[in-house]
Amino acid sequence: MFYRPEDGHGLPHNPFNAIVTPRPIGWISTRGEDGHDNLAPYSFFNAVAYVPPQVMFASTSAKPDRADTKDSVAQIRDTGVFCVNVVEYAMRDAMNASSAAFGKEVDEFEAAGIEKIACETIDCARVAGAPANLECKLTQIVQLPGEANFAVFGEVTGVHIRDNCLKDGIFDVLSFNPLSRMGYRDYTVVREKFSLKRPGE
Repeated sequence: MFYRPEDGHGLPHNPFNAIVTPRPIGWISTRGEDGHDNLAPYSFFNAVAYVPPQVMFASTSAKPDRADTKDSVAQIRDTGVFCVNVVEYAMRDAMNASSAAFGKEVDEFEAAGIEKIACETIDCARVAGAPANLECKLTQIVQLPGEANFAVFGEVTGVHIRDNCLKDGIFDVLSFNPLSRMGYRDYTVVREKFSLKRPGE
């Protein structure tokens, strides 16, 4: 099969949503200028640099009460900070509950029954008990082609790691089984790993 996206794919669901898979989930927490907290998952998310450590996520739709974007991007534009909360398998239902289309006045932490705690380096809440949290200051927001497509980049200014996720000095992903998005309504979880040496190592 071959298709040009501009011509459509002719399938029941868009295959592009599942081709780039699995995708890590950035569970993004933000706080508005009015002090209102927001929490939402984004599967267009990844780390993009080591020194200084940087991450990005992309938002691809808008809400009627936010004009050209969603709550996360709107609040980051206003405050310049956000936090990435790592999603473990045990928190899959809470993560999913926070993805509901709430109004901008709703605190997703409260609506989804998720405990929050203050960040250390930025004025923002984070998911208490998450395997890791990355506190970030905004570096840039890039408007991408297409309506309401924004890529948000941030520099990591603080890192929280849950104690039981460290084993022999290594952040052990198998200790919490990270959740990833596969496309459509499908997710997967990391339960095994293997190592490879690069040529010349």
